[in-house]
Amino acid sequence: MDSTVIMINLFGAVALLLFGLAQVKDGVSRAFGARLRTGLASGTRGGFRSFLSGLVATIALQSSTATALMTASFVERDLIKPRMAQIVLLGANVGTAITAWIVATGIEWLSPLLILAGIVLYRGRSSARQGGGAALIGIGLMLLSLHLLGLATEPMRASPALAAFIGLLDGALPVALLFSAALAFLSSSSLAVVVLILSLASAGLVSAELVIVLVLGANLGGAIPPVIATLSGPVSARRVTLGNLAVRALGCFIALPLAGYGAELIQMLPFGPAKLPVDAHLAFNLLLAALAWPFSRPLATLMARLVPDQAEPDNAPKYLDAQELSTPVIALTSATREVLGVGDLIERMLVRVSEAFEQNDAGKLAEIPALEERVDRLQQAVKVYLSKLGREGLTDENARRSIVVIDYAINLEHMGDIIEKGLREQVAKKISLGLKFSDDGHQELRKLFDLTIDNLRVAQTIFVTRDFNLARQMMEVKVEVRRMEKQSAERHLERLRDGRADSLQTSSLHLDMLRDLKRINAHIVSVAHPIMDESGLLIESRVRPAAE
Repeated sequence: MDSTVIMINLFGAVALLLFGLAQVKDGVSRAFGARLRTGLASGTRGGFRSFLSGLVATIALQSSTATALMTASFVERDLIKPRMAQIVLLGANVGTAITAWIVATGIEWLSPLLILAGIVLYRGRSSARQGGGAALIGIGLMLLSLHLLGLATEPMRASPALAAFIGLLDGALPVALLFSAALAFLSSSSLAVVVLILSLASAGLVSAELVIVLVLGANLGGAIPPVIATLSGPVSARRVTLGNLAVRALGCFIALPLAGYGAELIQMLPFGPAKLPVDAHLAFNLLLAALAWPFSRPLATLMARLVPDQAEPDNAPKYLDAQELSTPVIALTSATREVLGVGDLIERMLVRVSEAFEQNDAGKLAEIPALEERVDRLQQAVKVYLSKLGREGLTDENARRSIVVIDYAINLEHMGDIIEKGLREQVAKKISLGLKFSDDGHQELRKLFDLTIDNLRVAQTIFVTRDFNLARQMMEVKVEVRRMEKQSAERHLERLRDGRADSLQTSSLHLDMLRDLKRINAHIVSVAHPIMDESGLLIESRVRPAAE
């Protein structure tokens, strides 16, 4: 029973440590996520700034895995060069080691104060205050878990089973390294494993050489979760995380035979033996950074050869990053960029149909189905992505913006359907049957095609800028389109009454194309509705009230 209680206390303390780490990461992301991402993306123009950016981001987030995934996403978007990304991750590794060293300085007594201050902040209304409060609570729980780990490992000194297990590891150092790496991988935190090793070392249960090996294993295992997380991601992201794993694995391979000498050297430093794990952790990452830094360019080149480029599917989203969901403002910006790409696809479809209509070239219509499929997939991906934002912690403005983005994506998808199932088939019929519109009818449809394409380009601008004047002009364009459609239909009927043969042959096509272009413009104009509604200038109905 005593051993069961000890193990429960040990696992409970480790679980509390992991929970505290998660709280710090989530809290800092909510409070400073946008600034951290901006700083990480913009602070990588030089080697030293890249190293410092990775170090600071990791100390703030308490997670080198989070820093690695952010860095990988930035490389994917060409915001960070692959060489600089490797240096960022070297800084992230040092940042984790510095965090462990700070935690081990004996400041557990601050735990109650930090938790109290965090709860006070968390009761604030702003997301920044709540995020800061959650981060303080997480730091307090981490320090509390360190104290509980010490209490849990104290009775283990007299445990024959643990002594035998540690003796086995002491006699098989490669197995010890793999065992520690597995713990770090399963917990997704090298920091948690280093703190656990620290508790065992403080209780006098582990030899100095075994401490070094276990720390090496924690470093190796901590590099695996980012690799797993990016396996299904873009090639550029996989290169970054695999490069980091390769650097750590090579460092561990070189350091493993020297573990005994390293333990003796570190013990000569003016630090207590109880802090050997965190000293070794920091020393290893500093040396690794110093040795790997000059080889960052060859490493990036090697990863490019080992992980060759692959043809990315055209219908795959380019900007929807799940890591950004913790920062709604950035997630909404990414979704907006993705929807703008959908708008570009719709413009491409309209231009192709217009060219086919003008030049009687059926080949221009060939790619319309594939483009429409891409539109469907991308707008669905945007809807699913923004649905994950939820409503908790989302400001009213961000919630409204999310709805606007989704509505515009849906309207674009409807335009794609109309183009593929309506305009494309109508133009294809015109070409295959060799039909010829009257000069007036052709000119009327030509003008409406051009106006529709111009309106879509203006709508794209309104969607991004939310410009009130442009939105009001767009609402006026809706009236102009309705007038053009009505006039063209009336003129077409006049030509039919005049017995024009060309108008008789194309009558159905002419009216159907007018109708579909009018429908597309109605969806285009919808981008102005939210802006006009917020200004109180949008009425619910155009029907005049009945006279009393």
